[in-house]
Amino acid sequence: MNRALTVHDLVFCGIALATGLLVAFLSRTLLRWLAGHAKRTRWSGDDVIVDALRTVVPWAAIAGGAAAAAAVLPLTRTIQHTVNQCLTVLLIFVVTLSAARVVGGLVQSVTSARSGVAGSATIFVNITRVLVLAIGFLVALQSLGISIAPMLTALGVGGLAVALALQDTLANLFAGIHILASKTVQRGDYIRLSSGEEGYVEDINWRQTTIRALSNNLVVIPNGELAKSNMTNFMRPEQQLTILVQAGVAYDSDLEHVERVTLEVVAEVMTGITGAVPDHEPAVRFHTFGDSRIGFTVILGVGEFSDQYRIKHEFIKRLHRRYREEGIRIPAPTRTVALQQGAVLIPQQRLSDDAMQGGASALHD
Repeated sequence: MNRALTVHDLVFCGIALATGLLVAFLSRTLLRWLAGHAKRTRWSGDDVIVDALRTVVPWAAIAGGAAAAAAVLPLTRTIQHTVNQCLTVLLIFVVTLSAARVVGGLVQSVTSARSGVAGSATIFVNITRVLVLAIGFLVALQSLGISIAPMLTALGVGGLAVALALQDTLANLFAGIHILASKTVQRGDYIRLSSGEEGYVEDINWRQTTIRALSNNLVVIPNGELAKSNMTNFMRPEQQLTILVQAGVAYDSDLEHVERVTLEVVAEVMTGITGAVPDHEPAVRFHTFGDSRIGFTVILGVGEFSDQYRIKHEFIKRLHRRYREEGIRIPAPTRTVALQQGAVLIPQQRLSDDAMQGGASALHD
């Protein structure tokens, strides 16, 4: 000490500490009030900024009070310098963590607002947070008087060895960035890979893509494999899609009547079933003279991929009931079979598949 510690020094030290604590309390209260107003806005970025300030400002006030308290005490130059360095590193640490939170939150907010980028894809958020933390770490070292130039040189040389050792990891990382940058996949999209995996995209992180199948199981696919695979995205460029339902009626049916009844059932399903598209223009297209029926295709509109199962289910039930009410016959598959025994030719008969199987068993016996 340069001089002896007095009561006045302790009083001023206590006042400085109390002032720092009071400012921290008042600032936190004010920022809590601002956070309530920020939640009422449509932009989510102000929530992230205010939440980060609720951490930075109180700690900065406490550090300032501690620095003022140390300044009024009769400390030696070495101790004073050490205290200031510790407080500076503490403040840099708090600011770095808050900045990483702010930048990560803003990146997530921006990606959520853009329709072409996966909103909850953690790869961009994690990369930005790591970069901010790395910068804060280097600034802290520089404030302590540690030269970071040799460290950067060593990192550049060692980075090559690390890159060779982590080829698969880096390949997945850059593949994930490429997938997001190409705007072909977004969280919530229903995709199907050429290898057979399909489901809703849950997340794309630095190493893997998580897909939730319709069975509610999670399928984890490395980003590199996803980038190399042929993929069908059922929600790009539009979420709505059309589905085809195959049907057939007997040859003696009035096709105009069949078309009119089918369109009425389609309109009923489109307006009464959740997931259907009410403004979709229904269509019935006859296309085949089959062995026992005239085949046609019914085109339905659905809101998204998983809705098609419910809509097909309801449409087939209602169409079958309506056909029965209208007397429209849906024939069972039949074939014409000629049986020859010796020189005697048995007359031709039209048999259903079940009858054919029974006849084959009888001939075998």
